[in-house]
Amino acid sequence: MNEDEACAADRGDERATTEGLRRTVATYEARLTEIADLTARVRHEINNPLTGLIGQAQLLLRVDLDDSARRRVEIIERLASRIRDVVAELRVIQRPTAPTTDAADNDQPTTDDETASDDSSASHSDNDPPRH
Repeated sequence: MNEDEACAADRGDERATTEGLRRTVATYEARLTEIADLTARVRHEINNPLTGLIGQAQLLLRVDLDDSARRRVEIIERLASRIRDVVAELRVIQRPTAPTTDAADNDQPTTDDETASDDSSASHSDNDPPRH
């Protein structure tokens, strides 16, 4: 085998490796999309009844309750709010960030700081319970 044939064989191996990597990345991207979709559904299913629970606890706190009942309702509201906050953290999984065009052009990954600035301007979803 001469030098030209060896170079051609190397390019063929490189193309096969590149194609294999592309297929692997595509598989993982599809799986991540499935996980993000599942996360969105779970957040929705938790947030809907949770919003009702927090709202009912807040309504109860507006009426005269004995001290024991008031403490219990406050505990319910506080614990439900903790659940709401944990569910809100799932947005990170629900909305995976994609590299920006500039980052892709420069072969530099987008940093967490850059992607965080994109999320900070977004308002909360209609499915998110009100924050007090």
